[in-house]
Amino acid sequence: MPSARKRIRRSMTALSRGIHGWSKIARAFVSTEHPLLAHLIPIRRCNLACEYCNEYDDFSKPVPTHVMFRRVDKLGALGTSVVTISGGEPLLHPELDEIIRRIRHNAIVAGMITNGYLLMPDRIEQLNRAGLEWLQISIDNVNPDDVSKKSLKVLDKKLQMLAEYADFHVNINSVVGGGVHNPQDALVIGKRALELGFSSTIGIIHDGDGQLQPLGDEERQVYHEMKQLEKRSFTRINSFQDNIALGKPNQWRCRAGARYLYVCEDGLVHYCSQQRGYPAIPLEKYTIEDIRREYFTEKSCAPHCTVSCVHQVSIFDGWRDPQRPAPVAAKAAAASELVQIE
Repeated sequence: MPSARKRIRRSMTALSRGIHGWSKIARAFVSTEHPLLAHLIPIRRCNLACEYCNEYDDFSKPVPTHVMFRRVDKLGALGTSVVTISGGEPLLHPELDEIIRRIRHNAIVAGMITNGYLLMPDRIEQLNRAGLEWLQISIDNVNPDDVSKKSLKVLDKKLQMLAEYADFHVNINSVVGGGVHNPQDALVIGKRALELGFSSTIGIIHDGDGQLQPLGDEERQVYHEMKQLEKRSFTRINSFQDNIALGKPNQWRCRAGARYLYVCEDGLVHYCSQQRGYPAIPLEKYTIEDIRREYFTEKSCAPHCTVSCVHQVSIFDGWRDPQRPAPVAAKAAAASELVQIE
């Protein structure tokens, strides 16, 4: 159990983090002309090879730190509220802490998604000092299998380390669908996360294009049980998954390319991790005009989308500003790129 001094420090850090986060949320309702969340990729390489994942390779070099600084500064200039470092596996970047410090220097909320394998007590303390504000680990099963090695059996010691040493918020995301052999594993993982003092969410694994794969009867049952464990705030912003669990489309206004940016290792802005290839504009050239255009552009992939971060960001503007179909030229360009959106 953490000492009294550590508990007080954590409480003060959580208060500061909450004030910082709520100030960004308030600003989100005032203006629509800035990104709320950007996923920033400092390295595409990963130390794992999960069968369902299309976001990694086993050879890419880290993006040079000075290049990452320029990208962070550009996101700051665009007024970005939150930057989540992702990958690949971001902990493989040798100067990740400096990138986190640069995010905080720009008054941006700093988050990270990691598989957790490289976490050790000293590494967690370094992340504390760098100013990381939240971290998410997705755990796919209780025991590793041919689909995923991100298992509770392997990662539980890492979770215990986080519970003891981390000053940042930790969320554990469990999953159903997409070939996960035992849906009940999600409940075991979620309950363990709560036992350690973390928040817990559940996701539905999408196909290779980020599209809906309906759940079976047992998977739906587990999904609804997990929703009961989630904090009310998470349940509210993840309500779009209720239709996905039933195999039904969602009618919503996707703000990818505007309120949400996915910045790949090459520095190009894409709609999301599953729709890479459009608009594919270099971040350094991305402007308020681009944000305005994509804010109003209707995405044809939206009804069956399962990419939770885009749904969560777009909910801020779901009540205002109807969208319109993409121009014919934009549709043609998107259809010829890396991932088709129709």
